[in-house]
Amino acid sequence: MMPRQDDKLLKRDLFGEVRLQYSDSGPRIIRDVSSAPLWTRWVARRLMAREARTLAATDGLSGVPELLHSDDDVLLRSYLNGKPMQVARPAHPDYFRNALHLLRRLHSLGVVHNDLAKEPNWLVTPEGQPAVIDFQLAWYSPQRGRLFRLLAREDLRHMLKHKRTYLPHRLTSRERAILDSPSLLARVWKATGKRVYLFVTRRLLGWADREGAGDRIRRN
Repeated sequence: MMPRQDDKLLKRDLFGEVRLQYSDSGPRIIRDVSSAPLWTRWVARRLMAREARTLAATDGLSGVPELLHSDDDVLLRSYLNGKPMQVARPAHPDYFRNALHLLRRLHSLGVVHNDLAKEPNWLVTPEGQPAVIDFQLAWYSPQRGRLFRLLAREDLRHMLKHKRTYLPHRLTSRERAILDSPSLLARVWKATGKRVYLFVTRRLLGWADREGAGDRIRRN
């Protein structure tokens, strides 16, 4: 998709571009993989297809973007107004209480996010409510089998890590127990897969864990 003159570039990397576009119906986000190099475009398309599938499954859920259109190279979704968690630094108990409710609704629809350790994937809306973005690594599984339940627990544990950062004195004893007992899957990932992930994202793509879209644009 050719960018319009008034599009605002939010991110550009080896997986394409993300742009903010203003339309008569309001702002929206475009993920365009047509500009990705050939050697990464197939990965970008797979990730975008995952995002489209999970956003379709969560249609109508508040706090999650609405899927407006998708094809082989472009995904169009609604814009969610809010600040990234690391900027807004939520410190009200209601934020994390509502974040827990949002996760429960997400999981009840058969979706695990799989990337909630990243603070930029959590938004704080102007009303102080939680919202979640970037579903490229998400998984839609309506059967919600054993693996799904393990991944859902990791979604919860990552949310509680953020609560421990911004509101540690409000953690319950049960929440502390969850934080202190990562699943076998999480331990294996930390010992093996995470090293590969960090090598790819930090060395090859030049990302940092808390890096926002604007930082990536300046470095590209």
